[in-house]
Amino acid sequence: MPTIRRMTGMLAAAGVLAGAALVAAPSAGAASTSSHLGTKPLSDILLADGDTFDHNPWDYDVLTQAVLAVLTNDPSSPVAVLTDGTVPLTAFLPTDRAFAKTVHDLTGAWPGSEKKTFDAVAGLGLDTVEAILLYHVVPGATIDSSMALQADGVALPTALAGKSFTVDVIHKSDGAVGVRLLDAAARYPYLVLNHLDINQGNRQIAHRIGRVLLP
Repeated sequence: MPTIRRMTGMLAAAGVLAGAALVAAPSAGAASTSSHLGTKPLSDILLADGDTFDHNPWDYDVLTQAVLAVLTNDPSSPVAVLTDGTVPLTAFLPTDRAFAKTVHDLTGAWPGSEKKTFDAVAGLGLDTVEAILLYHVVPGATIDSSMALQADGVALPTALAGKSFTVDVIHKSDGAVGVRLLDAAARYPYLVLNHLDINQGNRQIAHRIGRVLLP
């Protein structure tokens, strides 16, 4: 399985890690940042199936390529925090399908492949892509699913300066509980309940979401 060293090596080869800055933000109220947590970075998750496009709409190839593109373009981008497992954060990871939905929302057409999806996203401009990526990261906070279920109405500050989104816990009539996130574009991406607590036990934790958060 690819490791942090692989992504770091890829980025270092492009000269993109020099001087990388981190965005500071307040920690969420119940977030855990205990020193006993591991330091496996989320870049390991993004590279778990390699760094190429495939035909699986439920993994993170478009997201991975977006991260690499931003860091190659801007060595100082705070997106590099995803390769540093010593820094606590919570990320909400849109799938390839989620990015395809966004392209469809913007253009009215389905892109047809992950490569076309990425090309359409990159066509928004790398500054916009960087902003979208940072809007999916809550720095300084390791928020697991049990904490998320108790965070109804909480606004989470993101790594995109001055931007937050709000947790909305849904209690359904059948007794089931869901979590959705109200973004700045008044959209409600849901957490995918069977893919929560990704990278559990580490300072960087993630949850899968079915739509892209828009700042």
